Amino acid sequence: MIVDLPDTSTIEISKKLVSVRRTGGAVTLGRVLTLIIDIDDDTDAEAAIEASNAASREHPCRVIVVDRRDSRGEATLNAQIRVGGDAGASEVVVLDLIGPLAAHPHAVVTPFLLPDTPVVTWWPGRAPANPADNRLGRLASRRITDGRTVTDPATFLADRAAGYRPGDTDLAWAAITPWRAMLVSALDRPPHTAVTGARVSGPRHIAGLDLFAGWLAGELGIPVDRGTSEEMSVRLDRGGAELLMSVGDSGVGVLRSTGHPDGRAAFARRSTAECLAEELRRLDADEVYEVALRGLSAVRFVTG
Repeated sequence: MIVDLPDTSTIEISKKLVSVRRTGGAVTLGRVLTLIIDIDDDTDAEAAIEASNAASREHPCRVIVVDRRDSRGEATLNAQIRVGGDAGASEVVVLDLIGPLAAHPHAVVTPFLLPDTPVVTWWPGRAPANPADNRLGRLASRRITDGRTVTDPATFLADRAAGYRPGDTDLAWAAITPWRAMLVSALDRPPHTAVTGARVSGPRHIAGLDLFAGWLAGELGIPVDRGTSEEMSVRLDRGGAELLMSVGDSGVGVLRSTGHPDGRAAFARRSTAECLAEELRRLDADEVYEVALRGLSAVRFVTG
């Protein structure tokens, strides 16, 4: 069910939410959080809503989409309410803030926050320089940016590191979780010698690989080389032994470790919904992500 409310108010939207629940059988019981999605000019709003709907099947929530791309004209609030099959396991409130109202999104959003539940703010497009100081970011205990599509990952991640606050995270970090899990499992096997060198290679535009290199540098306490190549790979040197993990165009990951047979695993690219669902599983500070950001200072960007 989709209900449009042109030129409305927060009071009228709240009344209609109650009415829609009564007539459509939708209830807020069981909603575990409020997810705020901040839309900008570079964001596909429908794609972001679709991803949140898919993630809500694991994390039932109220989704508040804030669209303030039109800052011209008189102050006007248009809204749309989606429930049932159009909202997954959530209820979606789309708020179109026009004119001066676009400068005060927090004031419009606050009446729709679910009481006594965590708040998460997600920027699927361009992120603020400091998410924790952003007006919508201040409402949240968890703030999610998305570095997977940025053209300059080095600058983007430098901003994330400089402005980091507990509760910050990024979908590029969730995208490399399978890789990190596979590498950690391989390190549990003998020989249990210290890692003396590390190199992460792959396309330069993939921010997740930079985070992977930062994570290794932070956890291992050694400089890590970040190289450029078509194939994504991670190589660890362990005092005469080598551990190499690579993923080619086929999406099959190969793990080679001195003294062990090769291992193989499928690595499909994680969707936005999968990355978002993972980040919603924990709402406390992601200390390992912080380690990865801090470790970027020990990453050496090399040619080839």
